Amino acid sequence: MSVVGSRAGQWPLRHAAWAVFNALQLVFTLAWTAGWICLALLVRLLGARRLPLRMAARCWAPGLLGGAGARLDVAGLEGVDWSRPLVLVANHQSVIDACALFRVVPTPLRFVLKQEMTRMPFVGWYARCMGMVFIERGSARSSPQRLREAVELVRGGAQLCAFPEGTRSRDGSVGPFKGGVLQVAIAAGVPVVPVAISGSGAVLPSAGFRVRPGTIRLRFGTPIATTGLQVEDRNRLARQAREAVIDLLHPAPGR
Repeated sequence: MSVVGSRAGQWPLRHAAWAVFNALQLVFTLAWTAGWICLALLVRLLGARRLPLRMAARCWAPGLLGGAGARLDVAGLEGVDWSRPLVLVANHQSVIDACALFRVVPTPLRFVLKQEMTRMPFVGWYARCMGMVFIERGSARSSPQRLREAVELVRGGAQLCAFPEGTRSRDGSVGPFKGGVLQVAIAAGVPVVPVAISGSGAVLPSAGFRVRPGTIRLRFGTPIATTGLQVEDRNRLARQAREAVIDLLHPAPGR
């Protein structure tokens, strides 16, 4: 048999092996997530408030990342004062982005999520119980109330994280940032921390469920002050934060 023919024969076997791996990975992901969420909800019902969020960072997220064969490469954490409330804004390539952020941020982290997430079993239950912020798209009447709740959450000392593009990127490009979460940072008077995520789309693409081992890189940028800004400045701040994320993704030579 020729070398070409031998290699051609290996492709169906390799494809089948990856299909089996992905099927097992999906079962593991669902079971692991459901199990830890049930445990976290039980702990929350017993009165603990911060511990269920730390369980996501120390147990749930590491398990999913390890199961996917994902390695984390992190830089810039030391440049952020994690003792104060913050709003983090990150580009979005994959659902595994939230796992990576949970894992590396050294404080309890809450996310801004789409209202549709409340209808998801387990994940929606956990998110509501943990005080995540939900934004209902297309409902201008409910949006101001949700934004006020988010402002109060951050003023109370929370670190809030959002993906202002509003959807996952399929090609790695960074879409326009929506201004809502930047309005929260301005109203609460807290810094905005740009976060650049790369590699996650290769580990778990935005379409379908196809896991491949790889490295996810997270770069935390210099916090952007919101002192003196007004709500009307939110779109300008959104553009500034987006540019900071792009600079982190594509640093100038020598940086």
